[in-house]
Amino acid sequence: MRLDKFLAEASVGTRKTVRTYVKEGKVIVNDQVIVEPAVQIDPIADVVKYLSKEVIHTGKLYYMFHKPAGCITARKDAKSKTVLDYFENVNINGLFPVGRLDKDTEGLLFLTNDGDFNHQLMCPEKHVEKKYFFWAFGALHSEDKKRLETGICIGEDETLTKPAKIEVLKEGMYHELKNEMDIGKFINKKKNLYEQSVISGYLTISEGRKHQVKRMLKAVGCYVVYLKRISIGGIMLDKSLEKGEYRVVTEQEIQKLIENQGCIGSWQDEEAGINRN
Repeated sequence: MRLDKFLAEASVGTRKTVRTYVKEGKVIVNDQVIVEPAVQIDPIADVVKYLSKEVIHTGKLYYMFHKPAGCITARKDAKSKTVLDYFENVNINGLFPVGRLDKDTEGLLFLTNDGDFNHQLMCPEKHVEKKYFFWAFGALHSEDKKRLETGICIGEDETLTKPAKIEVLKEGMYHELKNEMDIGKFINKKKNLYEQSVISGYLTISEGRKHQVKRMLKAVGCYVVYLKRISIGGIMLDKSLEKGEYRVVTEQEIQKLIENQGCIGSWQDEEAGINRN
């Protein structure tokens, strides 16, 4: 195993940061300073130390997190609370979020120390489906749905979006559905919304452009006021997780991702070492 990979999976830091540590001479293998991140080591037989402290290889870590609105998808931020601030009882040194959710968006987010996992789920060429629940002001006509399903322009100099899936759950007027929407904190209460049309539903996409769901719906005249990601690659957000809570991704869920995507062969490597603690 490469030394930098070993250190990243031991939560010493991200793959990028541990390479710096190695080059700075902060890592010792079997009493010898190593300055080449790509050097091969035996994770069982070799003794690795970082800043004179022995490093224990924990293996790859995968967490499912129910992101609440109001925190940002980042490792750290000087002004705002981040998703990693919720991981109080976990060594977060090597963890990072897989993809992004907007600050005001809730729902499913994976965190890991596995770069391959991140690549396989977020790489556009993999076409991994991500399903979102939304409430929006506006209405969707048959032609609007067709545009969403076949590809739509959401910005200048951008290609059409890949085909999406749209499922409408409820349509009506704001005064009829406001009690179900529970979005008071997201809207301007001074605005007269009594006769405003509203809609809820699911939009499933296989890309990850910036603000994509909001921009797609805006392109057909719908203004999103609530958004929640409920699944990635067929893995649903655990309903038992309250906002701000997390748990380890199970082996069965990993296997389901492998079977559904057919593109995550690297997870089947014996050195994957999925940590279930």
